[in-house]
Parts: sequence; structure tokens; C-alpha cells
Amino acid sequence: MASLKDLRNRIASVKATQKITKAMQMVAAAKLRRAQEAAEAARPYSERMGAVLANITQAIGGGGDAPALMTGTGRDDVHLLIVCTAERGLCGGFNSQIARLARDHIRRLVADGKQVKIICVGKKGYDILRRDYASLILERVDLREVKTLGFVNADAIARKVIHLFNEGGFDICTLFYSQFKSVISQIPTAQQIIPAAQASAATEGGNSGGAVYEYEPEPGEILSDLIPRNIAVQIFRALLENAAGEMGAKMSAMDNATRNAGDMINRLSITYNRQRQAQITKELIEIISGAEAL
Repeated sequence: MASLKDLRNRIASVKATQKITKAMQMVAAAKLRRAQEAAEAARPYSERMGAVLANITQAIGGGGDAPALMTGTGRDDVHLLIVCTAERGLCGGFNSQIARLARDHIRRLVADGKQVKIICVGKKGYDILRRDYASLILERVDLREVKTLGFVNADAIARKVIHLFNEGGFDICTLFYSQFKSVISQIPTAQQIIPAAQASAATEGGNSGGAVYEYEPEPGEILSDLIPRNIAVQIFRALLENAAGEMGAKMSAMDNATRNAGDMINRLSITYNRQRQAQITKELIEIISGAEAL
């Protein structure tokens, strides 16, 4: 049985931990509001971008003027996976859920005889995937020093991906991230961004309304500029959704940790009080017994 001093030290240690988790919860709550606003503001733009691409795709009908980023290579032998996770932990199962979705996708592709390449955005996803798929990871993008995510961060990733595609490095690119729904709900999502035509069709949602448009310059020229930008936009949205999801998951995890610390303090305090009372009772009995002996 632990001594009274050990119990006091344990209670003090848990109280210090509780203060830390409570502070982290409050910081996450403050950051969540800004991250959620940024993620929600990016959604209409990315969805409308997909609708515009879908409309232009219908206009040219997948003809010869369509860029390769939209039509693809005509093969699906090599798959590139962009796995976006957080740079830090202490956010429950947020990172592991994204990594699990990516890992399941990798297993299916490997079972079908496909070649897989991975780009990890975020330290935690890299740490999880390298245990089983270190040989498949091409690069890890480090955003730990970035205080506020900007479009320039997503554009840099998009440029690397497009350069790799132009060199014949892969046929299909899929983006993995967690879509923010609420503080307690983040949905791991897989979105194909190359070839862009399939991703655009998925986001069209009937927004074109059957209207017919004339484009100037030619649709092929528009797509050559629009599709690379759309890839960067979709990556930027994924980063913003992840940032909001990470703060929400961290807020929830730290709240649970604070509550658990409070429960542990109560249990330890009860044990301490009982043991102290027993020790006092024992000392009183010894005093009374000595007095009676005299």
C-alpha cells in the first residue's frame, strides 16, 4: 500500500496534469473557431470550382483539347496517395482514422497488383504509415513551422504533384483528409483529384442546371490553367478541413482527459483520507492503550 507521502505526491502530479489538459482544451477551443470559419469559407469556392470544371468538361466532351490532368493517362497502374494528417498528437483518434482509411486503400490496390506511391502531409500520418509502407513513401511535407495555413502551402504541394504527373510518375492521385462536421465528428475522406474529370463530376451536383455556355478562349486553354488551380484548391480545402478537425478532436480529447484527471483526483483523495484516518485511529488506540497500562 502506498504511503501518505506517495499519495500526496500522486495527487499533486495529477492536479498539475489536469491544469495542463484544461489549458490545452481552452487553447484548442480558441483555435477551433478560426479554423472552422476558414474551412467553411473554403467549401463553397472548392465546390463551385468543381461545378465549373464539370460544365467545361461537358462542353468539350472529353475531346482532344482536354489536358491530360483531366483525361488521365488512360491507365490505372500507378496510384499516388496524398495523406494529410496533423503535425502533432493529443487529438484522440483523429490521425489514426485518416491513416487507417489510407492503409485500407493501399491494401486493396496492392491486392489488385497496382503500384502505390505516397506523399505524407503531416508528421503523424508519416509516423503511422512508415511502419508498414516506408518503401512506398516518396516525400513528407513538413508544416510544423507554418503558423497560419495559406493557399501558398497547398499550391507548393500541388506543383510537386503536377510535376510528378507530367514526368509519368503516376496515373491516378487520391487525396486523404478528414472532413470537419462538428467537435465530436470528423469524417475520414478519400477524394480523387487526378484525373480531374472524375473528381469534378462528383462535385457537380447539378449546379449547371442544363445551361449552355460559350467559352473564350477555347475550353482547352481554360482547362490548362483551371485544372492545376483546382488541384491546389482541393488540397487547400483538405488542409483547412484537417486543421478544424484537429482542433475539434483535440478539444474533445483534452476535455475527456481533464474529466478523467478529476475522477482520479477524487479516488486518490478518498484513498488518502481513509488511510490517514486509519493511521490517526491507530495512533489514538496506542495512546489509549498506553494510558490504561499505567
